[in-house]
Amino acid sequence: MEVPIKRSKFTEEQIEFALRQAEGGINVEEGCRKLGIEETSFYVRKKKYGGLGMTELRRFKQLEEDSRQL
Repeated sequence: MEVPIKRSKFTEEQIEFALRQAEGGINVEEGCRKLGIEETSFYVRKKKYGGLGMTELRRFKQLEEDSRQL
């Protein structure tokens, strides 16, 4: 029996926006509250996607999706 992988409800643009705000000096707690995400989720995404630009982020997400389908 195959267990479905939970997909993120946030788009690449939303993830990048949250990361850029934090890099710009916005308080992480406040930024997470405005976006409606948990701080732990933010830090997981920061660890995974931090330092990627929009193009790289889209490519990374596409590769993840392709590997899920295998």
